[in-house]
Amino acid sequence: MWPTLSPVVVSVSLLLVSNVFMTFAWYAHLKELNNKPWIIAALVSWGIALFEYLLQVPANRIGYGELSLGQLKILQEVITLSVFIPFAFFYMKEPLRLDFLWAGLCILGAVFFIFRPTIVQALQS
Repeated sequence: MWPTLSPVVVSVSLLLVSNVFMTFAWYAHLKELNNKPWIIAALVSWGIALFEYLLQVPANRIGYGELSLGQLKILQEVITLSVFIPFAFFYMKEPLRLDFLWAGLCILGAVFFIFRPTIVQALQS
């Protein structure tokens, strides 16, 4: 009835959601808890990060069968930047800068090099 999703799709989906939690755990306290002692911010962040880990660990375990460790890491960085830029702009009200584009292009270069063997193999088949 339901199509079976590939491990890569499941892994990417879980990593995307886990990155939302991670980004809030790492940075939302700068806006929301800036008047509280750092220990309060750390404890709240750890609470949020628990949800991140509950998604990130299975995501990496599921994806590792289909992707190499390096591919998983670069994929994580792409997802992190994809989540961080809207977070910075919409939630933190940071201005968009051209530096985000340059950083994104550098990460795309990393994606190309880490996935190049897979791409070459697919083209040769």
